[in-house]
Amino acid sequence: MSTSAGVQVTVNEASSTSYQKGTSSASASAITTGEPVLVLGTTSGTTITAAQVVVQPTGGGSATSSAAGVVPFQRGSATTSKQVGQIPPSYRQGSGTIVSGSAANKATEAALAAYPGGVVDRVVKLSNGEYEVHNIGVNWPHHIFVNQDFKVVGAD
Repeated sequence: MSTSAGVQVTVNEASSTSYQKGTSSASASAITTGEPVLVLGTTSGTTITAAQVVVQPTGGGSATSSAAGVVPFQRGSATTSKQVGQIPPSYRQGSGTIVSGSAANKATEAALAAYPGGVVDRVVKLSNGEYEVHNIGVNWPHHIFVNQDFKVVGAD
């Protein structure tokens, strides 16, 4: 399959891979070719071992994404540093505790829904209980801040 940035990746299924379509659990056979999906898992190069596969809502794309607050980016273009929303005042790069599991998956899903096209390499729980999702592979944003209710509150 290919990412929204056009990178070809291989997705491997594990026996524990879970599937979700809308708000319901699904099976792998319920996913049809061409449907946009969010794959959460571990990466090795361009191979993802899927922990969870979530079918994205239909009718996505730039028109819907813009209305939902998605900030488009252009791969390879220079950009100045900018901040949007609320950045925790006590946030310092490198602070917090790396988390995994359900909380990390929910924070990743929220961050990539708001800022698609990047690759998340870690999720950090901050001292105030919010999450910093570290987004790579895009020129902006690099840090996406998600609150305890898994809503994006800021980015830089």
